Amino acid sequence: METIIGIELYPIISLLIFFIFFTLLLIVVVKTKKEHITELSAMPLDEEELTIPAQQKS
Repeated sequence: METIIGIELYPIISLLIFFIFFTLLLIVVVKTKKEHITELSAMPLDEEELTIPAQQKS
């Protein structure tokens, strides 16, 4: 690895990508409204929107 020219840039670039991705993810999570998160968390339990296509034809 020491013979490759410019190899020292790869760890720096990967650390920057990692840091930027998780910083942006943190910003999105913090900015998301609590009502939206509550609505999304209730979706699997909401029986009103559950439909089975085979039963709709009858």
